[in-house]
Amino acid sequence: MFKKLLIANRGEIACRIIKTAKRLGIRTVAVYSDIDAQALHVQLADESYCLGAAPSADSYLNGEKIIRVAKQAQAEAIHPGYGFLSEDDEFAEQCQQAGLIFVGPSPQAIRQMGDKNLAKTTMIAAGVPVTPGYQGETTDLNTLKKEAKKIGLPVLIKASAGGGGKGMRLVHDLDKLGDAVQSAQREAQASFGDSRVFLEKYLTPARHIEVQILFDQHGHGVYLFDRDCSIQRRHQKVIEEAPAPNLKASTRKNMAETALRAGQAIQYAGAGTIEFLVDENEDFYFMEMNTRLQVEHPVTELITGLDLVEWQLRIAAGEKLTLKSTEIKSQGHAIEARLYAENPLNNFMPSAGMLHFFQLPAENKPAVRVDSGFQAGDRISVYYDPLLAKLIAWGENRLAAIHRLQRMLNETAVVGIHTNWSLLNRIIANPDFIEAKISTHFITEHQTALLTKPAETPAAVIIMACFTVWRRQQSALQSLREQNEDTFSPWFIQDNWRINQPIPSIISFWQGEKHWVVPWDDHHHPALAQRIIFVDDDQIHIFCLGEQWSFSLTRPLTASQASQGEYDLQAPMPGTIVAIYVQPGQTVAAGDRLLVMEAMKMEHSLLAAHNGVIEAIFFKAGDRVNEGEPLLKITAGQFTPAIENDESAGEHAGGGA
Repeated sequence: MFKKLLIANRGEIACRIIKTAKRLGIRTVAVYSDIDAQALHVQLADESYCLGAAPSADSYLNGEKIIRVAKQAQAEAIHPGYGFLSEDDEFAEQCQQAGLIFVGPSPQAIRQMGDKNLAKTTMIAAGVPVTPGYQGETTDLNTLKKEAKKIGLPVLIKASAGGGGKGMRLVHDLDKLGDAVQSAQREAQASFGDSRVFLEKYLTPARHIEVQILFDQHGHGVYLFDRDCSIQRRHQKVIEEAPAPNLKASTRKNMAETALRAGQAIQYAGAGTIEFLVDENEDFYFMEMNTRLQVEHPVTELITGLDLVEWQLRIAAGEKLTLKSTEIKSQGHAIEARLYAENPLNNFMPSAGMLHFFQLPAENKPAVRVDSGFQAGDRISVYYDPLLAKLIAWGENRLAAIHRLQRMLNETAVVGIHTNWSLLNRIIANPDFIEAKISTHFITEHQTALLTKPAETPAAVIIMACFTVWRRQQSALQSLREQNEDTFSPWFIQDNWRINQPIPSIISFWQGEKHWVVPWDDHHHPALAQRIIFVDDDQIHIFCLGEQWSFSLTRPLTASQASQGEYDLQAPMPGTIVAIYVQPGQTVAAGDRLLVMEAMKMEHSLLAAHNGVIEAIFFKAGDRVNEGEPLLKITAGQFTPAIENDESAGEHAGGGA
């Protein structure tokens, strides 16, 4: 085993790798961009080195710089985590040429499976069933339209070098194929440095089930059971569980053996995942292979008791697997929920900003596990993936795991940015989820229940808010009394007291534009369990009943009061202008695409919310913009842009990492 390891990644996966390395007595080296200088993974590592500016191309994707740092730090191996350089065959090759161990498969295996066209050809030759589609080299629009007709709509456009849901678009209408191809190619180029795409039949309804495999460098391989990753948005997974529920034993065994056959076909070495689409008849089709550790690997670890990072390191060091598939047992059930910095009520728009309050459940292994790379006070950047944390629960059975995950969510709270916390609560409480009636369309099919905030605020929440305001007032009064011994005089107390009558205390606060005025006395106390209350200046944030409720002690500006100056369209978040679809003098209708922004590794379209005429455009493609900056001027009144995420194809059958 090597003695020093460089982790070429950031966030929760870097922290995760560091923990195992330390347990094995391996010294760790962290790398970071200039905005990650105080990040948790930097604090946990034994050494750390700055790579450069925040953009990934200048830091975490700078393979040459990372190798130089590894040599400087005298590291023997590099673990790429997932994302960034983890599936870059050229980087793996450069590591080998520099005399460094790349913790992952061979460059050849990465190349074979990283090119989705070549991967399908290889799998067909190995007798693995694949999803129908078009993988030809010719990708002009006319050819793609002809092939899409042959396949049958709807079709998926997928990045040849892709993964993680990047460079993926769902097309129902051939007239929209051209725009979708261009958008997919741009995102693929930005994410993987390769703009090639291919077409795939969109199978629906379907489940996304994957099999975890391990192969050593001596040809021995094992499978570590399956995971269901069907709960997705923007083609990316939200909740994963192991083993996959409601799957026939014969299907499970057949998939596992097929996954092993796929690994053997490319002489694989390391940890990998074979991803399948499974239809209603439990016929399954190879979709892709991820030649790296998966985000959802903890659920496999919890049901097997194995540390996949440890086995990655041992395999990379040349050790033999001491396991056999028949000897590995699956115990209980595990579920993982991904806590994202995003706003589900605004088409899952990523959210950047400061983590003013960040509370996660305490770990209680092996039943409760939390993987995160953040802490309170950290700033969520627009440059990287919006994953905040993974909450993983184990139970003796699936229902026990769900209940434990619910308790974990009750102990979680985030203030400062939007998150999908409420959505996660709603999903795991949904009767269809509890009964394992799931598919990749789950969120779309249940969007009314999952993506609608309760119309009424529960009385218990109002009582909590009142109690918080009252307690704050009492604290302020006590502070004043400590400064002035005469403050017990009734003339000092400004709370509407009357001579010879009870004091009619009034608690006042705002919830958006709704003004709450509540009579209050000292005997009111909230008695609701499982709540978290955080007060930030004049804001009160209450987390209970699976929802976040926010109140203000000062009256907020209403839409009529808030001035946006002379500009009608402002940037909803910091990002880069990717494409502009209008020009000055052009008439637009409600719903027309105005421009596309890229932020947090995703593209987002801004649409016209009403009819109007474009008077001015203030940026060009390639420009970076800050949140709130004016982008366009439109003549027709105040303008709030509609936002369409360019991966709004729904919860695609076969998402990303």
